[in-house]
Amino acid sequence: MADAPLIWLLAGEASGDVLGARLMAALRAQRPDIRFAGIGGPRMSEAGFETLFPMKDLAVMGLVEILPRIRHLSRRLKEAVAQIEHLKPDLVVTIDSPGFALRLLKRIAPLGIPRVHYVAPQVWAWREHRVRKFPGLWGKLLVLLPFEEEFFKQHGLETRFVGHPVLQSEADTGDAARFRARHQLRPDAPVLILMPGSRRSEAPRLLPVFGAMLSLLKQRLPNVVPVIPVSPVVADTVAKATANWTVRPLIVTETADKHDAFAAASAALTKSGTSTLELALAGVPMAVTYRVNSLTAAIARRLIRVPHVAMVNLLARRELVPELLQENCDPRKLAETVVRLITDPAIGAAQKKGFSTLLESLRAPEAITPAEAAAAEILAMLDLPVATPLLSP
Repeated sequence: MADAPLIWLLAGEASGDVLGARLMAALRAQRPDIRFAGIGGPRMSEAGFETLFPMKDLAVMGLVEILPRIRHLSRRLKEAVAQIEHLKPDLVVTIDSPGFALRLLKRIAPLGIPRVHYVAPQVWAWREHRVRKFPGLWGKLLVLLPFEEEFFKQHGLETRFVGHPVLQSEADTGDAARFRARHQLRPDAPVLILMPGSRRSEAPRLLPVFGAMLSLLKQRLPNVVPVIPVSPVVADTVAKATANWTVRPLIVTETADKHDAFAAASAALTKSGTSTLELALAGVPMAVTYRVNSLTAAIARRLIRVPHVAMVNLLARRELVPELLQENCDPRKLAETVVRLITDPAIGAAQKKGFSTLLESLRAPEAITPAEAAAAEILAMLDLPVATPLLSP
């Protein structure tokens, strides 16, 4: 193995880009000479990463939504395989994006390059039979949720729980006064966070519902200020989709500004997923809503095997926050829910109490950050020396 190891990374969406950037920093802290190649987004680029093609080309989801893009994704897959064959990296790390990542891992398996997949496919939620296809795709699976380690080990897969990266997000460090001053908001104006998703294929499904909801909400809460934190991947999409809303939102693209918005927020409406954990860390009362293509929804209903969709509810093992999905993703129902969240302090207090318990379960087994834990597992795969991990503050 070369003195300066080369790791090929794949991040296919905004959350994976954040994970990739943190992982790169943690790896460099252990091995300053380490090199990277592959596919990533703006956060990884800021860390000196040169992406093979724009990460946004892979940011698509849904059983039906992906069909028109199959040929394009196939071309991108061939490009990724060709680069790996050419560079012959010491290790390949794929981060989330299972639709693309698992196909890539299968294609490169014959090359004999060590492989790690970071963020488990959620087969415990639906289509559990797919786990039978995983042996041989990677040498180690790094998971974010504590129950996932035992689940995948039961299926014969080497798995390590490394803690959830939301704990490194600093979502709980915002400054409410700074946010209100920066955007010239009245002290008594309730701030409502709207999180429609980080993918171009999902945000347009929620935004029209959010716009109609705000028109209704304005009648009950005339001073409400909607704030939409978005990644650069979908910023233009969101700006165009909200241009004609009767209640114009603040569109926030900077991470620090997003965290300040969380601190100022009275409530949030969010898609399911990691965004619920960010809001939980920031202590923002919330409801989860989602809408997909009707055919996708019909198929999903037949396959889903978990009682809740929201990550906070899955971890709490109860409906800690309301879930308004598909036909319940309705402007009137959303407006009524938001009014209750903003005007009834008891609802927020109960949610925050539950948030505290579930967040504690997401910490890494050792007193290190999730990124440091993931980096240690990756360096172990390469049989490289690992420095003594620094204790997290």
